[in-house]
Amino acid sequence: MPKAVVPEEKRRRRRPTKSGTVLSERLIVETALRMLREHGSAGLTARRLGLALDADPSTLYRYFRGMDDLTLAIGDALIGQALQGWEPTGEWREDLRSVGLRIHAAYVAHPQAAVLTTSRVTGRANELAADETVLDVLRTAGFSLADTVRIYHAFIDQTLAFAALDAASLALPRESLRADEEKWRSTYARLPRATHPRIAEAAPLLANRMVTSAYPTALEMLLDSAAAQWEARHG
Repeated sequence: MPKAVVPEEKRRRRRPTKSGTVLSERLIVETALRMLREHGSAGLTARRLGLALDADPSTLYRYFRGMDDLTLAIGDALIGQALQGWEPTGEWREDLRSVGLRIHAAYVAHPQAAVLTTSRVTGRANELAADETVLDVLRTAGFSLADTVRIYHAFIDQTLAFAALDAASLALPRESLRADEEKWRSTYARLPRATHPRIAEAAPLLANRMVTSAYPTALEMLLDSAAAQWEARHG
């Protein structure tokens, strides 16, 4: 059975660690993000996190029910970073574009954490705020409730899917990533037109585009579709 999380007011009464650090949920999450960046998901354990915080590993369970609960907090923190400072413009397409690009960028900035968290539903404050924001943008723009939910579903899943894909590439060892990217020039660009005419004609363009994220393009396509639907209903 998971241990009960100690209420926030009782956590604040805890004495500092030996190094004088006062633990908090935010500090633990920030330290976990650093460990993921430096060592990957395999390097994130309660024991190692405790060592990094100069605290007994059992202390972590005053803040989180377990490592999975910490994983959810990490994912929620990334969404919080994405929304920090964001303000709506009142133009639904621009607002959705900026939210999507911000979320994608926040995850890609922490590829190891993104691989660990993009498929999770945290139910925490930042995730709820992001969901409320996207739904409100669409409803305020005049989309029906059914269309709002459909577009929201595609928007969120597309954003997280591309974040996971792009983060997984960035999380590869540098040599592996470089080798994968070089395939577009070393293999695809050298295929003969006689056997692979379409790849051969597209090879120069593929070599430039396939090493970048397709998310901005896919996002514009989704927004184009939503705009066409809006025009059909309101035009």
